[in-house]
Amino acid sequence: MQRLCVFCGSSVGRREAFRQAALELGRLLAEQNLELVYGGGNCGLMGILADEVLTRGGRVIGVIPEGLMAKELGHLQLTELRIVASMHDRKALMCSLADGFIALPGGFGTFEELFEVVTWSQLRLHRKPIGVVNVEGFFDPVLGLMHHAIREGFVRPGQRELLFNSASPKELLEVLRNGYPAATL
Repeated sequence: MQRLCVFCGSSVGRREAFRQAALELGRLLAEQNLELVYGGGNCGLMGILADEVLTRGGRVIGVIPEGLMAKELGHLQLTELRIVASMHDRKALMCSLADGFIALPGGFGTFEELFEVVTWSQLRLHRKPIGVVNVEGFFDPVLGLMHHAIREGFVRPGQRELLFNSASPKELLEVLRNGYPAATL
């Protein structure tokens, strides 16, 4: 594993724990020589994460659509900033660059990006590990929804293993480094 794509909020949220998780993950990525691939923003948890990786000497690749760049939301101090035409192009490029995926707390965009890479894994379009940093139970409702979909017969039980979760960024990185999902699809 050389590069991790991280999905997270363009705002910081209401809890200091969210900010601290972004700082810790950024520190760990730099210490473990893992390049960060992310949405290219300079605000919220995205900006905090990227700044922490850069401050500690790590490499950061941002991928941002033209429309968001035009609104001056792009982080101009990154190792590399790729400007793409659309959100669809952004997600496809981030997926192709990354060896695995992590979601920190965020909003609709974070959820959508997370579920898309989980779906792509379910369809065997990639075999890259995916996890969430479940800071103070932030992702508990998402995990509950997955269990509900399994109980109702819309998701196979083994496919729950496509998404790892831990409250600890360090523990989650260790899990993702140990390999791909064990689910039999």
